[in-house]
Amino acid sequence: MQRSFIAKNPSVLIFIAALALFTLVVTVLSEGFGTGIISTSFIKTLGKTLCLCLIAVAMDLIWGFTGILSLGHFAFFGLGGYMIGMWLMYERTRLIVAESLSQSEIPPTETEVIDAIGNQIFGVVGSSEFPVIWAFADNLFLQLVLIVLVPGLLALVFGWLAFRSRVTGVYLSILTQAMTLALALYLFQNDSGLRGNNGLSGLQNLPGIETTQDVVSLWFLWASALALGLGYLLAAWMVSGKFGSVIRGIRDNEARVRFLGYSVETYKLVIFTLTACIAAIAGALYYPQAGIINPAEIAPIASIYLAVWVAIGGRGRLYGAVIGAAFVSLLSTWFTGGQAPDIPLGFYTIKWVDWWLVLLGLSFVAVTLFAPKGMGGLVDLWTMRKSPSRHGADLGPDDGALREQEASQ
Repeated sequence: MQRSFIAKNPSVLIFIAALALFTLVVTVLSEGFGTGIISTSFIKTLGKTLCLCLIAVAMDLIWGFTGILSLGHFAFFGLGGYMIGMWLMYERTRLIVAESLSQSEIPPTETEVIDAIGNQIFGVVGSSEFPVIWAFADNLFLQLVLIVLVPGLLALVFGWLAFRSRVTGVYLSILTQAMTLALALYLFQNDSGLRGNNGLSGLQNLPGIETTQDVVSLWFLWASALALGLGYLLAAWMVSGKFGSVIRGIRDNEARVRFLGYSVETYKLVIFTLTACIAAIAGALYYPQAGIINPAEIAPIASIYLAVWVAIGGRGRLYGAVIGAAFVSLLSTWFTGGQAPDIPLGFYTIKWVDWWLVLLGLSFVAVTLFAPKGMGGLVDLWTMRKSPSRHGADLGPDDGALREQEASQ
């Protein structure tokens, strides 16, 4: 009798239960709930961390399971933030302008209202006209569709061009990094239509909703937890079936998978586009909690940090990606927020704000050399998880490579 998906993957149920319990506990202890033990600012930090965990799951799918080291997925993350940020900024400005113009004796025309909104948003870059890309900024539904559509189309076009040319390995990583750099440099320009270096701000305010940030932060925490839970469930379902076996085969021995008759380029394109959409959803939830987005958020270094998180957590393990992203994100907040005490050595004082990136880099090197399974390997030890008895020979160079069908099946 064939076992169910949950029966085959009990860790998924454990993860969902742990995520639900975490969300419930944080909610009860929050200021929005009335307890006040956890501050609103830290609630936002936790909500943003859940979003980073979601993009880490996407990165693990593309790198840990498929073997494609993408250094451009934070570009999709940022694009998702820009798409929702356009509506948030437009609608908030519209309400402010409408309230201001309503006090005049002569009712303003629709053109005057739109011009006033444009002047408020784009005056900082010396313009008052709405660029074409803001055509749907006044429609929440369409902007929600664009959160997935714009990054998805970019990933689809880029992936189709790269994979059909059979670009692999470090060359593909360089191409994804070049794409991210080109996008960031374009967005830095004032005529990009997204306010250049100023970016989009005031995103933490939900237009038309009269409530405090204590409550809004909880709403975003719940939305982030739900997105992470659904994203994790989708990723676990994908890697547990035939699709997961094929992408693992591509990771371990692409030529053999192609020889078996599978369209390697199609599988790569599907996983690349899907993970780009997941990253965009994570970004759309992250930046309203951050309150601002600018092109610096899309810089190539951010995608490199993402790879470091997954490596530290343990690539090829979905829970490892979540552990790595959560651990590094919260630790980074602690070190760079000035909460970590300085260490005086007499001749020199170690300030963690200055040394945090060095520590992160050393951690990445140490994990790569001495603990390739990352922090996820500790979970394996804790659960006393053992590899099944295999009777076939390895068909790939790495641990976990394709093997012959087990004798027990």
